[in-house]
Amino acid sequence: MASFSLHGIPVSRGIAIGRAHILAPAALDVKHYLIAEEHVEAEVRRLQLALAAVHRELQTLWNELPKDAPTELGAFIDVHALILSDPMISEAPLEIIRSRHYNAEWALLTQIDELSAQFDEIEDPYLRERKADIQQVAERVLKVLMGSEPLLPKQGELEGDEFLAQMIVVAHDISPADMLKFRDRSFIGFVTDVGGQNSHTAIVARSLDIPAAVGMSQASTLIQQDDWVIIDGDAGVVIVTPSAQVLEQYRERQLAALRVRKKLGKLKKTPAITKDGTQIQLMANIELPEDCEHAMESGANGVGLFRSEFLFMGRGDSMPSEDEQYEQYTRAVLAMKGRPVTIRTLDIGADKPLDQMEHTALNPALGLRAIRYCLAEPQIFLTQLRAILRASVHGKVRILIPMMAHAFEIEQSLAMIKRAKAQLDERGERYDPDVPVGAMIEIPAAALALPMFVKKMDFLSIGTNDLIQYTLAIDRVDYEVAHLYNPLHPAILQLIAMTIAAGHKAGIEVAVCGEMAGDAKLTRLLLGMGLREFSMHPSQLLSVKQEILNSDLSLIKPQMRKIMRAMDPDTIADAVIALQAL
Repeated sequence: MASFSLHGIPVSRGIAIGRAHILAPAALDVKHYLIAEEHVEAEVRRLQLALAAVHRELQTLWNELPKDAPTELGAFIDVHALILSDPMISEAPLEIIRSRHYNAEWALLTQIDELSAQFDEIEDPYLRERKADIQQVAERVLKVLMGSEPLLPKQGELEGDEFLAQMIVVAHDISPADMLKFRDRSFIGFVTDVGGQNSHTAIVARSLDIPAAVGMSQASTLIQQDDWVIIDGDAGVVIVTPSAQVLEQYRERQLAALRVRKKLGKLKKTPAITKDGTQIQLMANIELPEDCEHAMESGANGVGLFRSEFLFMGRGDSMPSEDEQYEQYTRAVLAMKGRPVTIRTLDIGADKPLDQMEHTALNPALGLRAIRYCLAEPQIFLTQLRAILRASVHGKVRILIPMMAHAFEIEQSLAMIKRAKAQLDERGERYDPDVPVGAMIEIPAAALALPMFVKKMDFLSIGTNDLIQYTLAIDRVDYEVAHLYNPLHPAILQLIAMTIAAGHKAGIEVAVCGEMAGDAKLTRLLLGMGLREFSMHPSQLLSVKQEILNSDLSLIKPQMRKIMRAMDPDTIADAVIALQAL
């Protein structure tokens, strides 16, 4: 097959080289992981047992058919039994387990997807509709499999296996919750047809610290299963079936990047202080408590953003209980060993819906999301607030409220926190009565009405991802308008500078926890604006720290007036590049 390249949107830096593993949408509904070589035959046996169980189930259905039952019912059971016995179902998935090391559920779905695609091409409508029978049989087998005990490979168990360094996920789209299913598995890159630079799927890819490219349009249909693929995460380019020469060039670039990373690793214990002696706080953004280990290894001063919504995702119709949330928040607090942990209250909606949310809003990004959702569901909000407050006895905890824009939202949020404290008092539960409460500044209305925030809140955190989205009227998930998403638009810089200045004047801390904070090319710009607290993915922290260590505010500040007065983004971009040379 001839080599070709696809151009999309870079979302996570680095280079990945491996074989493509195409994920159909249905494959994301079940667990998918690799089986270690020594456990392959056990996994084959698990699928064989499931197939046999469904055979018995169909036989029982046949035996229990009433005498007056329509003959069609027996015929349907016969058809399903024949499908189940066909080698395309009974044997092909077993070979997928042996050859690709897929778990049983994934292997079955992979085969069903291939069969379904073949049926779609059949012209005869009756035969084409038999696809539904195949899918129904597969669902029966999956139900049995999901009730059996899977043999999950442990993290690191597959080290040395040839598959470990080869798997690149290619899909039409991957939700943030599904992205988290890949944690500690053997995937080293992601390619999706849709998505934008700052969609939450892209953000999670960066938090996993693996190369990714989104907005590839037809990648999931053009790339074939097991194709060799190169992801150039810096350029947003995917090269399919590369030549040996191109492959070698990219391997050399991988090694060079690894050397740079090792060099940065020496900065872990170095305080983030500019050349002129200004201390900077570098915090970590996390999705789950286990991310704290990476944050600590990167030398983070604390957690500036704990995206608590990931504890709520992928759970079907259930919500995490107060005790479950308390345990998760406590894990994070204890893991940070006395460093502050800023927990953002539930921020769902837009591209982060819960499973039970109905997608009825014409524009979810402008609908019932974040604090709007929490105030509309007070019991869910109170449960989370009680859990956070209870965790505060174990260390430094801060509560961060997202997407506030109105005075009544501030008042009602503070009233809910007060009510949660009263409920804990009634139960005799301990908590820190002085837990700081902050607001995310991510709606232009909030940035333009800062006095009402600085009077009531203990700190501010600028969410640049949404601030850019709402200011520029760009859906950050829509790859068709992704080129218009520009953090250096003069309106964005004005809103950020205003927020930092208002916080300093009021004597309260201001952080940036959006993606701009982790972009080392923008570090000196934010320093010049007066930012003293950055919060980012742990994987970005050391490169930002290196930039801080090489910065001199006495040289940067004189250039800021020119940048803040500029109206042309290209002029601003050139000026920001010039800052790098100071």
